[in-house]
Amino acid sequence: MRDKRRILGQKGEELAGLFLQEKGYHILDRNVRSRQGEIDIIALDGHTLVFVEVRTRTQPTYGTAGESVTWRKRNKLRELALSYLQSHSHSFPAFRMDVIAIHCPTGDLKDKTTQIQHIEYAF
Repeated sequence: MRDKRRILGQKGEELAGLFLQEKGYHILDRNVRSRQGEIDIIALDGHTLVFVEVRTRTQPTYGTAGESVTWRKRNKLRELALSYLQSHSHSFPAFRMDVIAIHCPTGDLKDKTTQIQHIEYAF
């Protein structure tokens, strides 16, 4: 069961990256890991650095994909983003936190029923 969730999450992140590229974003990095956790996607939207959390769900049993980003996860992502900014010498005029919520009821991300919601400035 865990493997299925992990694979669905990885495919969701791939789909989110393609979605952002189609919107004109430039993907800088994926799955940036540190001791504190992981940032799914780091991208540029014009001159704005965007930290993206991707959530993929098949069923809303425990809430929607977007609702699954709890206050604890938001705080962790803020810490990770600040750590990333401090560790890179390049400065950015602005940054923001986005969430991409993917709902795919069939479990097949290529299915036409798959919905992608991009929440800019999520928190």
